[in-house]
Amino acid sequence: MHAHPKTIALTGASGFLGRKVYAALSSRGDEVVVLTRDARRTKHLFPAAKAVLDWSPSHEGAWVEAIASADAVVHLAGESIAGKRWNSRVKERILRSRVEGTRSVVEAALSDSRVSVLLSASGIGYYGLGDENEIPEDAPPGNDFLARVCIAWEAEANRATERRIRVVTPRFGMILDAHGGALPRLAAPFRFFAGGPIGSGRQWMPWIHVDDAVRVILFAIDEVSLRGGFAADAPHTVRNREFAALLARRLHRPALLPVPPFALRVLVGEFAESLLRGQRVYPRRLENAGFTYLFPDLESALADLYPHARA
Repeated sequence: MHAHPKTIALTGASGFLGRKVYAALSSRGDEVVVLTRDARRTKHLFPAAKAVLDWSPSHEGAWVEAIASADAVVHLAGESIAGKRWNSRVKERILRSRVEGTRSVVEAALSDSRVSVLLSASGIGYYGLGDENEIPEDAPPGNDFLARVCIAWEAEANRATERRIRVVTPRFGMILDAHGGALPRLAAPFRFFAGGPIGSGRQWMPWIHVDDAVRVILFAIDEVSLRGGFAADAPHTVRNREFAALLARRLHRPALLPVPPFALRVLVGEFAESLLRGQRVYPRRLENAGFTYLFPDLESALADLYPHARA
C-alpha cells in the first residue's frame, strides 16, 4: 500500500506514541520533519529526521513552511489527559493545547501547500460516558468534558477539508505501552499487592496496544478510503474487572483491592467519571478498510508488553 516515500511533518514526536510513529515512518523510508516545543533539547532523539524544528502554535517560524511542503501531516501533540488531577486550570490547558495546536497546524496546511492528508489524533472519549450497551461508531458525540474536547479538536482538524485535504481523526482508546501513557500508573499498585478493579469493575475499557496504534496511523496515512473520525481501539474491549484480573495475572499479583469511586475522585478529579463509566465502541470502519491487529485481545497485548512477567 505504501507506494513511495513521503515527506511527513510530525508533531508530538517526543511523546511515547510519537517516538514510535517517528521510528516506524523512518524505517519504511519516509522523510520525517519533527516539529517540537524544544528542538535543541530533543534533536538527539531523532537522528534520522529530515529536520527537527521548533514549533509553537503562537509563533510562526520555519515550521510553517515545513508543514506546507509536506505530503502528509501527523498531529499528535497535546497536553496529557491523565497526567494531573483535573481542575479548571488543567482542563483549560487540555482544551487549549488541542484546539490552538491543531488550528496552527491546519492554518499552515491551508496555505499554499502540497499536503494531501492530515491525521490528527482524537480520543474514544468523543462518544461520551458509556453504559452497558455498545455505542455505534457513527453515534453523535457525548457532552461531558472529554467529549467536548474531542468535538472541538476534530472540528479544527476538519477545517483542512476546505483545501480538499483528506482529514482522518482516529479516536484512540487507552494506548497501552509498558513505559508510557496510563498503563505504568495502572500497573504500579499491583506491583505493591494493592491493585484491583476501579469502582464496580463493570465499566468497559477501550484499549489498543501501542504498536497497533502506530500501525493505525501509518495505515490511515496510506488508505485513501479512510476519512473523518473512526474508532481506533482493539476489537476485543474488556470490562475493567477483566482488565484488572489479566494485568494482575500477568504481573503475578492478586487483584483484590478495588479502588473506591470516592478515592478515585480525590486522586484524579473529574477524570474519575471517564474511568468509572468507560465506553464500548467496535472499530468497524478500520476493520472494513482492511486493517488487521497484531494484538486484538488483551491477553496477547499484556504478554507482549510484559514478556518477562509470569503469566
